[in-house]
Amino acid sequence: MDSLDLFHIRQKYYLGSYQPLQAADLPDKLSPDYRPTLLFKARALVKSDPDGAIALLPKDDVSLPARSVRSLASYFKASQAEDDGAKDKSLDELRDLCVEVEGEEVEDEEKGLVRSIAAAAFVYEGENEEALETLEAGTSTRNLEGIALTVQLYLSMNRIDLAQKEFERAKSWAEDDMLLQLIEATLSLASGANSYANPHSFYNEQAHNPSLASSHLLAASGLTHLLRGEHPEAHSSFAEALRLNPKEGTALAGKAIAEWLMGETSKAEASFAELEEKDPQYPMVKELSEKSDLFDALATNYKVPTLATA
Repeated sequence: MDSLDLFHIRQKYYLGSYQPLQAADLPDKLSPDYRPTLLFKARALVKSDPDGAIALLPKDDVSLPARSVRSLASYFKASQAEDDGAKDKSLDELRDLCVEVEGEEVEDEEKGLVRSIAAAAFVYEGENEEALETLEAGTSTRNLEGIALTVQLYLSMNRIDLAQKEFERAKSWAEDDMLLQLIEATLSLASGANSYANPHSFYNEQAHNPSLASSHLLAASGLTHLLRGEHPEAHSSFAEALRLNPKEGTALAGKAIAEWLMGETSKAEASFAELEEKDPQYPMVKELSEKSDLFDALATNYKVPTLATA
């Protein structure tokens, strides 16, 4: 069982509260909490600051989890540099690590951790089938973090039925784990069950916990307000999230939508322009750009006839 301090570190990581996680002090190096805490801190940096994540891990730590975190950070670094060769090398390293963890002396918790880290790279690479295989989807695995990622993957594929099956299997043994609650809230957010009551309650409770306060949680809380038609409350949550992190893509997108729904068109356009500038890879920005390009391409196939004159 985790110590109370490690429980809070784990909670911050899984809820995306990366700002308070990075601010948390490391325990003494002799503490059993030191290594898992260091791994959570490094994992929280792999995408936003790959070099920082690598620097955080001691060079002499050649454990399987540490090596997998380094490879994931290297993958994101290569992706940002558009270095396909380095990216492929990192992916191959993660595949090799997934084979290596199958050794008899590797504990189940460590196996699950390495698989979850590797699957994250496969998801970003668009290799969903490889990610699901790596996560052992549809099996009796007790890797709860892996199950949470599997649920997210199935939801992205519009397979709520398969996501629900993963949750039901986990519910039979995971008891009242916070990560299990997060999975349930995610499922309810996708299905809209009971007017989003479950995710609304869950995210609002977490977002207003001072020790967890983060732009990610506030943006999630804003989304539940938005889906329930509570536009002013949603706008307030998004604005608060942006005060913590002006580059929070979901908050910028949500703020633009809330403003548009409240009839504040000029503000919505300004917020969306800010999103395009600060996070050009945000899904809504990319999709709108693709649709705009498609419209322009199709429009060239048609000519507006000359107006008839008397």
